Amino acid sequence: MTTLFAVVVILAWLWLGLSALPAGLEAHMPMPYMIALTPFLWIPLVVLAGVAAWQHHWGFVCLLLVTALMTSSQRISYWGTGFRTSTRSTRETYRETPSGDRETSRETLPETLPNQFAVMTLNCRYGRANAEAIVEAVRERHIAVLALQEVSDELIARLDTAGIAQLLPYRQSGEPKATDNGGYNVVFSRYEPAAAVPNVVTIPAADVPAITLKLAHTVATEVDNATNAFDRTPDDSPAPHHNRTVTFCSAHPKSPMRGCVDWSAGIVGLGSVAKASSIGEHNIAVVMGDLNSSTDHPSFRALLKSGFKDASLTQASGPTLTFPRWIKWPRIELDHVLFTPGLTVSNVTSFEIKDTDHLALTATLALKAR
Repeated sequence: MTTLFAVVVILAWLWLGLSALPAGLEAHMPMPYMIALTPFLWIPLVVLAGVAAWQHHWGFVCLLLVTALMTSSQRISYWGTGFRTSTRSTRETYRETPSGDRETSRETLPETLPNQFAVMTLNCRYGRANAEAIVEAVRERHIAVLALQEVSDELIARLDTAGIAQLLPYRQSGEPKATDNGGYNVVFSRYEPAAAVPNVVTIPAADVPAITLKLAHTVATEVDNATNAFDRTPDDSPAPHHNRTVTFCSAHPKSPMRGCVDWSAGIVGLGSVAKASSIGEHNIAVVMGDLNSSTDHPSFRALLKSGFKDASLTQASGPTLTFPRWIKWPRIELDHVLFTPGLTVSNVTSFEIKDTDHLALTATLALKAR
């Protein structure tokens, strides 16, 4: 048994070492899946620690328990110790308005994104997700921007029938291609976009559609004004920040089974959104979607280091698990809401939508006082 305990400890540490590889080096089967299962290694390790205690091998008890704790190190970070040239297509932005008078509907919808708003993302499983459930969630949760992945034309038709245009009258989709991983991506908005593109960054996966929304004018805080004299108006009152925008993207890198190299390249490639010339000091980027990765994966951590914050990680109240939908445990977090500095986050939660394999993920984002 002593040999067995030693072998298990060595294998467990080698397994843990996969998460410490440089981004991209884990892009070989079956490493992405082994890394995804890392948070569950504590189960056999704790069982073996119990066996070692029964046999009075106290040294191995300590080693096995310490190793078990290390397997959950990334999940522990969710409680506050963690990280703090596009291809254009013929598919254009278009607007759907609710039935009835067009001007009336325009009057009921503000022209600019408010300083606090709710977002939602969902993988629709080859377009099979229940359209009525999606629309109901948008209505009940007051969603301002919705990102969908694995969308089909049939799902779009069902969403329209269910009334999505009455709640989110603007949309931008990627161009459907035979190489799409499960379907194309779409972004829906309650507010009229200042700009939109069908593919904001080229990655080896479905197009990454994006819309840019203008933010309502915001007022600098007293602290900010005290340290930034140029923000003051002549009468010494706080100065509004004009022309700020938020760009929202719907993304879905390939799963490892569709090609490990493309999987890693897709995740890391999304980092260019944070570095785009249009996303500077006064503008913000939000990437939502099924990113087929978690904080255990080096490629995902590289994406965060490019300038993004993860909503669930930033909220620091535990991971928001989203896959698979059909079991309560064990689940992993594959779906994410990422944002560049300038926002705060709250109310990050996941919930079930019928007929898909992922849970929907929502978050409330608010503009930071400047």
